[in-house]
Amino acid sequence: MPVVRISRGSFQPEDHDRVRARLQVSAASLVPAIRRLKGCLHYWAGIERVRNTMVNVSVWETMEDAEQMATLAPMLALAQEFVALGVTFERPILNYETLWISS
Repeated sequence: MPVVRISRGSFQPEDHDRVRARLQVSAASLVPAIRRLKGCLHYWAGIERVRNTMVNVSVWETMEDAEQMATLAPMLALAQEFVALGVTFERPILNYETLWISS
């Protein structure tokens, strides 16, 4: 069964537009880097205006594959940029063992 990885960050309402813009631009560096990783089945990045949160959700073939994200240099550098914009990330980032799937 695949593994679901969820990274969540929160920020102040006044930072929404800057965080959204940076999240959109991040695809240029992250998508190629993520595609080179073993076992990535899906990856989504999103933002929520009402509660001022951002999320990265990914699905991986194995736990070991999901854990590659913890050392992905472009992701680590980008996380520091988001922290500088005022984003606070929930730590640790969790990898969830899948128990069932509905498609």
